[in-house]
Amino acid sequence: MFKIVCATLIALVSSSLANATTLHMGEFSQGSLSGWEEKEFEGKTQYSFVFDEQIKQQVLKAESNQGASGLFREQRIDLNKTPYLNWSWKTSSFFPNINENEKAGDDFVARIYIVVDGGFFFWKTIALNYVWSSSHHTGEKWDNPFTSNATMYAVDSGMENLGVWQHYKRNIKEDLKNIVGKDEQYIDAIAIMTDTDNAGLSATTYFGDIFFTSE
Repeated sequence: MFKIVCATLIALVSSSLANATTLHMGEFSQGSLSGWEEKEFEGKTQYSFVFDEQIKQQVLKAESNQGASGLFREQRIDLNKTPYLNWSWKTSSFFPNINENEKAGDDFVARIYIVVDGGFFFWKTIALNYVWSSSHHTGEKWDNPFTSNATMYAVDSGMENLGVWQHYKRNIKEDLKNIVGKDEQYIDAIAIMTDTDNAGLSATTYFGDIFFTSE
């Protein structure tokens, strides 16, 4: 009976995964930056492909030395169809003694954010930033010190998981509603960045593939 139950569960899971919709955004394991553009804020973060021995595949390496440039991909995503954002990253860096609530401390070893474009009404553009925080606890949110249109949310923090790949799966539609207070069906862009310009520090972070799924 136990074997029958296990086989049934495996079959159900396999069937569910087979029927799930996957929308690939960052195929870094394939050495591809197709669809991505770089935006420089202050100095440059160097992005390159390297082979990671821990997971035995190619990843995107971000090296920032007192600079800040991000990689953006503009693409309209229907959150009713693919609400889950999946990504992974690894960092060995940490910023002690910074205040991320102030402009001078608005630096993060790793961040990925989603954007809802306000179009002509640019003041309605909103962004939700998932970050590895150096001064907040995991699960905390706060306003970005540069703009009230951006909300910061710590998916990881501190030094405990340094040097170890971390994997995340977030329901963007639910997070926009619960964290930002916005009920949205679509987002218009995603971005990744490792930035160190405000505090004048340095950091190295690795990003794995990024994709949306229906479940």
